Amino acid sequence: MEPIILIIGISGFILMLLLVGAPLKPVKLIGHLATKLVIGALLLFFLNAFGTSIGLHIPINVVTSSISGLLGLPGIAALIIIKTVIL
Repeated sequence: MEPIILIIGISGFILMLLLVGAPLKPVKLIGHLATKLVIGALLLFFLNAFGTSIGLHIPINVVTSSISGLLGLPGIAALIIIKTVIL
């Protein structure tokens, strides 16, 4: 697909949402989930930055970011246990 067609499609969708209005609950839910995903990625980044001294590295991808973002510290602990014990 050509980039110009994709840009026009996204712009049209945004314009339609601005004119008609977006349903508030799904947009809020998507915003909260995206925020938690980013927070999870940041937590994993800091874990990897400080964990290299003890030989601990958890890859940062959508699945691990989701687990650490949605579950918080217990999720990070679970990822560390999975990494050290199972893998």
